Amino acid sequence: MVTQHGGRKTALICGVGGQDGGYLAAHLLGLGYRVVGTSRDAQASRFESLVRLGIRDQVAVESMSLVDFRSTMQVISRTRPDEIYNLAGQTSVRLSFDQPAETFESIVIGTLNVLESIRMLGGPIRLYNAGSSEMFGNTPDEPASEKTVLRPCSPYGIAKATAFWQVAQYREAYGIAACTGILFNHESPLRPERFVTQKIVAAACRIAAGEQRTLSLGDLSVRRDWGWAPEYVVAMHKMLQGESVEDYVIATGVTSSLEEFVAEAFAAVGLGWREHVETDPLLKRPSEIQCGRADVTRAANRLGWRARFTMRDVARMMVEARLAQVRPPLRRAG
Repeated sequence: MVTQHGGRKTALICGVGGQDGGYLAAHLLGLGYRVVGTSRDAQASRFESLVRLGIRDQVAVESMSLVDFRSTMQVISRTRPDEIYNLAGQTSVRLSFDQPAETFESIVIGTLNVLESIRMLGGPIRLYNAGSSEMFGNTPDEPASEKTVLRPCSPYGIAKATAFWQVAQYREAYGIAACTGILFNHESPLRPERFVTQKIVAAACRIAAGEQRTLSLGDLSVRRDWGWAPEYVVAMHKMLQGESVEDYVIATGVTSSLEEFVAEAFAAVGLGWREHVETDPLLKRPSEIQCGRADVTRAANRLGWRARFTMRDVARMMVEARLAQVRPPLRRAG
């Protein structure tokens, strides 16, 4: 590929301020990319993920609203990226039940505007679109693969499924090198506490420190495939490097219950979880995926990508990172 910037590839990361955006930016910088990130208001955004990873000064930023076609078109035209990673949009499944219209617009219209911009500008731009295992709905019997029928059961999952089919249609109709990464749950220390994994980790650490007494959660029986986010961004990049660009399921292949995650997080701080965790029916979603299972064969065979870390590793590493963050630095004697 002939690049626009002296031989260095340029990556445009929409939603660079989030967990995946931060880790992806760090990964691409390590590969020698010029990285440009976007947020709705780049001047006001603090880009905390980039700051925490120590790469804020290495990432150029642009203000861009994906739901505004003119804004999207202008930024893509100005930055002339070789690769676009669309990680933006409303990211909370639970919030999508309260804000279905905003969720649908930010994901579906945002993806459409990127696709249309690429089509109109022409050139060899490759697009990675962030999908989600929420598109599958429940998969208790057969692990979900790239050929599994989509049966989403949340506004978030419905929006992601719609964007998935948009990408497929533009790939087939216009020959755009675009794909969707169907990522199962992936966590890290960069997760905010509105996500249940970080809520659990933060509470376990506070309870161990005597700063909190109990933790309230919803349904502990739900089962998910939890992986380590810094590994998953490597798969995102790999998906755009092949001769043909295709959709992939990205996961660990290991499914665990939320109760098992809770037990692992509390054990990492030396506590038994049953004395500290209570269930609250109000925290349950109107409709819930009871079990998510993934078939990771295609990614392993075609991308050469496999997850190294599974749920137990993820829970422990998140606790260790949280403790390191709140633990005061040691003072030198003398």
